[in-house]
Amino acid sequence: MSDDALVTVGRVGRPHGVAGAFVVEGASDEKARFAVGATLIGPAGPVEVVESKVSGGRRVIRTEPRVERGVDLRVPRGALEKPAEDEYYVFQLVGLAVEEEGGRLLGRVKDVANYPANDVLELDTGVLLPLVEACVREVDLEGERILVAAGFAEPEELR
Repeated sequence: MSDDALVTVGRVGRPHGVAGAFVVEGASDEKARFAVGATLIGPAGPVEVVESKVSGGRRVIRTEPRVERGVDLRVPRGALEKPAEDEYYVFQLVGLAVEEEGGRLLGRVKDVANYPANDVLELDTGVLLPLVEACVREVDLEGERILVAAGFAEPEELR
């Protein structure tokens, strides 16, 4: 299976306890993804979740075989549920051109960060845009662009 057919759903974080469990950094919100018996793809191939719990608000799992700290945990893209209308997976947005109403190109989506109030589009130009209805006017996956309202990106951010 090619790497581009896989989607990252978390990263192996710090150890939790002495039995080999670890905190999943950036864990997917899909609870079943980390349920006991679920299969994830590590760098050396499939791993099975053999322990799963939430501790201190964080997802904690143990896998067999074990995986090293810092590696991505992935699933096949086809295993993802279709998102609801006006919802997107991060991988769908990364790389899209972001254009302001009026035609000014602001950059391309480098990442989507999860902030306390809302998610934020991080552009390759350093511009940060809130992923809220007042800012994002249209997401056109086929056209590979996101249209945003004027006034959210200060001109000096683009220099």
